[in-house]
Amino acid sequence: MTHYIEYIPIITTIFSLYFFREIFAHYRRTRTTYLMWWTIGVATFGFGTLTESINVLFGWSEFNTKAWYIVGALLGGFPLAQGSVYLLMNRKFAHATTILIVSIIIAAGICVMLSPIVIPDGFTGKLTGKVLGWQWVRMFSIPINIYAMIFLVGGAIYSAVRYYAKSDHQARFKGNIFIAIGGLLPGIGGTFTRMGHVNVLYVTELVGLALIYVGYKIIKTENWKNKA
Repeated sequence: MTHYIEYIPIITTIFSLYFFREIFAHYRRTRTTYLMWWTIGVATFGFGTLTESINVLFGWSEFNTKAWYIVGALLGGFPLAQGSVYLLMNRKFAHATTILIVSIIIAAGICVMLSPIVIPDGFTGKLTGKVLGWQWVRMFSIPINIYAMIFLVGGAIYSAVRYYAKSDHQARFKGNIFIAIGGLLPGIGGTFTRMGHVNVLYVTELVGLALIYVGYKIIKTENWKNKA
């Protein structure tokens, strides 16, 4: 059973391609900033699971591992969280946090690429940040993921408070709840990955992306109804 779970990222990658095509087409029609960030979020989600698919199909490599860490651990849920920030918060705050967090991600990504690789004893070829020689670079992911968690969960709570009682904004409330849960699930899987259980991440990524898709469809459908 464990062996089959390792192939789940292939399914997630295919689904993310389908999702990306739909949300990108939607963004091209509306040109809204929050949709741009959600589109980036779906794309990075797909890139992350693509690196996992490459690892299971073709074996471990240094470049693929570093790409996986940058897209998964550093970017993580940030683009989805930033989409919610642009949807729910004022633009001045959204612009400022974009500059701050993107700067941290760029600096961290450069450090990851420059880090030497040190293969630990008993290494099985599974993706893990433990192979990075500069273990301090893993600290960069902490503020980024805390930010993403605050605004994914906080965005859902804010949406609940602001829109729950408004019948014409129920879609934003419900959609953000699904997106928040979906965005957080890979983070939970990432915690298990740090403990050596990367297969948990593969499951939470697929379920998380499915929930994000449901949330996106709810908001999209309701917006169309309001325009009709």
